[in-house]
Amino acid sequence: MKITLKKEDLESPLISQIERISAEDLQKCYQCGNCTGGCPVSFAMEIPPHQTMRMLQIGRTADVLAANSMWLCVGCMQCFSRCPKGCSVANVFEALRQLSLSKGVDAQRIEAMSVEFLKKAPQQAIVCGFRKFVG
Repeated sequence: MKITLKKEDLESPLISQIERISAEDLQKCYQCGNCTGGCPVSFAMEIPPHQTMRMLQIGRTADVLAANSMWLCVGCMQCFSRCPKGCSVANVFEALRQLSLSKGVDAQRIEAMSVEFLKKAPQQAIVCGFRKFVG
């Protein structure tokens, strides 16, 4: 399958927003795979970290936003510590979460959580989870 890049894909306003919020230059990443190799949750991601960066580079933002990867990132910064170019996929995932939440897209609905879970879960876990998953 041949992927053709269009100039407007590379200069997308959404890509600019992601770069501004994350303070990352998406073009620095050359998909070495170190981030994915060190990520403790990459096995569960629909799109692994290094492929997420590539998909953003070629303008496939809709695919990236539809995947579960940004919601599963735990923010451990292992991607950053292993990256030879100093890229932080965790920062990019956080930017994607912020943009999704600002548009009203939530990964989790409060109504979907059982009362039993809310009674037993540590308060800090609930607060952190809501910050990450609910707008």
